[in-house]
Amino acid sequence: MARRRKGRPVDGILLLNKPLGMSSNGAVQKVKYLFFAAKAGHTGSLDPLATGVLPICLGEATKFTQFLLDADKHYRATFRFGIATASGDADGEIVSENGASALTELQVESVLSDFRGDLSQVPSMYSALKHQGQPLYKLAREGIEIEREARPVTIYSLELLAFRPGEFAEADVEIHCSKGTYVRTLAEDIGSALGCGAYVSKLHRNVAGPFDESDTITVAELEALREEHLAEEMDHLLKPMDAGIKHLMAVDLSEDTAFYFRQGQPVMAPQAYRESEEGDIVRVFEEEGPFLGVGEVTDDGRVAPKRLVVF
Repeated sequence: MARRRKGRPVDGILLLNKPLGMSSNGAVQKVKYLFFAAKAGHTGSLDPLATGVLPICLGEATKFTQFLLDADKHYRATFRFGIATASGDADGEIVSENGASALTELQVESVLSDFRGDLSQVPSMYSALKHQGQPLYKLAREGIEIEREARPVTIYSLELLAFRPGEFAEADVEIHCSKGTYVRTLAEDIGSALGCGAYVSKLHRNVAGPFDESDTITVAELEALREEHLAEEMDHLLKPMDAGIKHLMAVDLSEDTAFYFRQGQPVMAPQAYRESEEGDIVRVFEEEGPFLGVGEVTDDGRVAPKRLVVF
């Protein structure tokens, strides 16, 4: 007998400002509990030592998390020089301590220019990437190291905001990067290029795809609201399921055509035929009705269902 899912069906995206010390999965479970939601998932991990924008998808919105995983990100970070840690962040064991008292702002600025544009990064052993079903960070904590292939990433901008000289000099930086970029690896590589080592002492994500921190809510604020309201009275905090894919063209279907689309059949969509190309992904709505999901434009101008919302 199928196990009944606990919680209520609620669909949408919550923009959480994840606090320091909480894991991304812990944040998901907290939001799921506060909304008494049957299903929830995040759209890209933030380390416990990182804070900031963490979009959490509830219900049917979880079907569209990949689009947010693929989106660009913006971070504000502090790199501490003269020390290297096993994990590349403040939580890791120190593996070298050379000091950086001679490091200057000009040297840092000069090296940053080498890390803008297209790069290859070797993911950290303390990343959430999986090897044979196991996250690398779990293997790392067991003292196991796996060979990792370098991955292409793009650093669209890397700006020095402040520099504080000293034995362990620090630099505050702002980063706009592509999906899959590891800021810890970026800090390590910059520290290596400077010859003194570096790690991330602070990390804050201020933009994730189309979402920025100005529209987020904290866990403390959610808990305070939940004490005063029923779970369903908090649903106004959720953004629509398609909020993360507003950059995709919207296609409206008639009621009859929408019926067949919901059944998983490709349907004619004159708008898609006129304004898009084969292989494009589009948002699909019933005319003056709900969001139905996303579809892929075929070579004959039809739209084939790719991810469907279940009503």
